[in-house]
Amino acid sequence: MLHFNQFEKSYFNHLILKIDNIKIPEGIFWIKGSNGVGKSTLLKAIAGILSFKGDIAIGTVYLKHHGVSYRKLVNFAEAEPLYPEFLTGFEMVDLFAKAKEAVSGQGDTLITDMGMKPYIHNPVGSYSSGMLKKLSLVLAFLGQPRLILLDEPLNTIDVESLEILYRWINKKYQNEKISFLLSSHQSLDEAKLPGLKQINIEDKKITLNF
Repeated sequence: MLHFNQFEKSYFNHLILKIDNIKIPEGIFWIKGSNGVGKSTLLKAIAGILSFKGDIAIGTVYLKHHGVSYRKLVNFAEAEPLYPEFLTGFEMVDLFAKAKEAVSGQGDTLITDMGMKPYIHNPVGSYSSGMLKKLSLVLAFLGQPRLILLDEPLNTIDVESLEILYRWINKKYQNEKISFLLSSHQSLDEAKLPGLKQINIEDKKITLNF
């Protein structure tokens, strides 16, 4: 599903991650590692937000050679999302739905599921951190991606919404074979995510624990 080819990411000539040639199959993966080892950096690179040496591919679609096609296959929810404060949540969903070519009504279904209808037409600048997190998750599930990246999805989310998120992940993987990479310093409920596999980051390298 995901192929790293001579991947390297550095900041100011300081190496953060080096992944020579690793293929990650379809599935639901928990990226584990101590603070500062590069979990968020890895996800942002996969999402096509950060520059890096080498290349990353989903199937035969390479980020550096097929940028537009690649980014359509990847959705990303950041740990601390920031959106234009003057736009409403509904406008954000509508914008992303068009960009991701989501089927009609998908955004409305996700909004309803996540309990956002009472405030979805309010400006994003009025949202609490929990409301912003819900919005980021709704945006990440729009369209028909091959891979969804969730950075610290458990942060600022309530128990009820977390149950909905687990249900969304399982349904997407089981029904559509959409894969997930989740970075979380909090423990994921492995009983709620059957088949959850681990990717460890240590000493500037990743190891597959499955």
